[in-house]
Amino acid sequence: MSAADKWLLIRNYDLWAHLTDEEVAELNIVHNYIEAHKGDYIYFEAFQHNKLYFVKEGYIRIGFIDESGREMIKEIIQQGELFGQITLEKNSLNGEFAQAYKSEVSLCAFSIDDFQKLLQKKPALALKYSKQVGSKLRQIENRLLNLLNKDVKTRLLNFLWQLVQKQVPPNAPSACIPNYLTHEDIANLIGSSRQTVTTLFNELATEGFITYNRKEICFPDIKRLQPYYTVV
Repeated sequence: MSAADKWLLIRNYDLWAHLTDEEVAELNIVHNYIEAHKGDYIYFEAFQHNKLYFVKEGYIRIGFIDESGREMIKEIIQQGELFGQITLEKNSLNGEFAQAYKSEVSLCAFSIDDFQKLLQKKPALALKYSKQVGSKLRQIENRLLNLLNKDVKTRLLNFLWQLVQKQVPPNAPSACIPNYLTHEDIANLIGSSRQTVTTLFNELATEGFITYNRKEICFPDIKRLQPYYTVV
């Protein structure tokens, strides 16, 4: 892949659209382009880590190993999203791992130092980035709030609403999204069990909230999900 093709990894996305060729070059994307096979770890049990990653294609599982040796999944990152040291600190990953999930992934990586230098030069980029990080932190807060205060069905509806928000144009009355998560994945993310999630999916289908198969989840009336979304 040529240098120009690698630069397109980020230039086609809104966060990076207004960078000049020189500014893109400062991020050293050409030397930090990553392709990973399904199951490969981008990093594992990271503590001090100075990289930020951008997903061009594929999915990334973010998690950690608990005291009993089980994998605990915190988040599934998809195309167009950032992961790694999003707070721009070098010691905040707390032993997490990042793993290529479902299929091969294409990523670009850049160091915190290079990115911070660019943010200082580009206030508009810094503002866009702060909004993205703020949105991600609000999602984490909402998940914690729901785990504490909501029943499993409401947590599932809230989770589905967040998926729709990420992948469906605003004000769309109905939509279908890729069904890339297993029921076990969803159970891990909402604090439930696989059996309960499967039961609730069938219940939501009966009630007309969704239709689904192995390839996609469809929402006949997206507005029905919105009352279940908790805003912090």
